[in-house]
Amino acid sequence: MTPPEAPVDGTNARQRDTPPAVSVCLTVLQNRSDFLLAARAERQGTRGMMVQARKRRADELPVGIRVGFTCSKKVGNAVARNRAKRRLREVARMILPIHGRAGWDYVLIGRANATAERPFEDLKTDLIYALKKLHQEG
Repeated sequence: MTPPEAPVDGTNARQRDTPPAVSVCLTVLQNRSDFLLAARAERQGTRGMMVQARKRRADELPVGIRVGFTCSKKVGNAVARNRAKRRLREVARMILPIHGRAGWDYVLIGRANATAERPFEDLKTDLIYALKKLHQEG
């Protein structure tokens, strides 16, 4: 009996079918200055997270959607903060390509006793609600 054939590229089929943790159209914010610019822009709170959003100027280079994630020590210890950030990354991967706008920066901030425990479907609804409110005002 021969084992089933593996794909030619060396990945297993499950890996190829799932999109990456942060989608191709999303760029992750890494510079502190980008986070500070978003902090001075619009914000919308929900039960599961705080969302900060800013429309980039036309002369700023990266195109597409950029997103950053943060959780303060109020969220809990390192394990709790990492769990909250993982959940925020997954929500952003699923929702921002559909409801986000190109040319915008978003920062998702975890909430104490909410982000890590809130049902995942509610987190998705929270992000959709926040994006609609932010784009309606802006």
